[in-house]
Amino acid sequence: MRLKILLMLVITFLFGHTLVIADLKELKSYPLNSSDNIITTTGVEFDRTESSDGKGSLKVEVETPTIIKLFETGDIDIEKAKLIYRADIKTENVIGSVYLQMWCVFNDKGEYFSRALHDPFTGTADWKVQQTPFFLQEGENPDNIKLNLVINGKGTVWIDDIKLLKAPLY
Repeated sequence: MRLKILLMLVITFLFGHTLVIADLKELKSYPLNSSDNIITTTGVEFDRTESSDGKGSLKVEVETPTIIKLFETGDIDIEKAKLIYRADIKTENVIGSVYLQMWCVFNDKGEYFSRALHDPFTGTADWKVQQTPFFLQEGENPDNIKLNLVINGKGTVWIDDIKLLKAPLY
């Protein structure tokens, strides 16, 4: 009971309202237990030794700022909801910043992004969850969603357990 109350307080602090865990719906899951289906392959490899879930992760080593294109979802039937891109990230010797980036593509209106700039990684950090939301109003249904990892600098980054979640708009 105390843990549930603490979790609700943390979520309230971070997002300005209480989000009940039962309100979250998983739309897509990419556990990264291999490098299969990753869009960007340069500088990217599957690492069996580092993982947030014990099954391996995707390791990225870069010397210059890079956007790693991870996945595209295609059409997902979602509107009037908060879309959340969430992943576990670990960094080592990062000079610059690391954050998640999500593009929602509307064929008739263009592409719009959300970035986790409020909580970027830098330096060396152990596994931590990062997420970025995109607020979809009624009638806004993306034709494709692009999930990226931005490394605005150089260093080594691991990413694992990617999820695309749906939460109600409050």
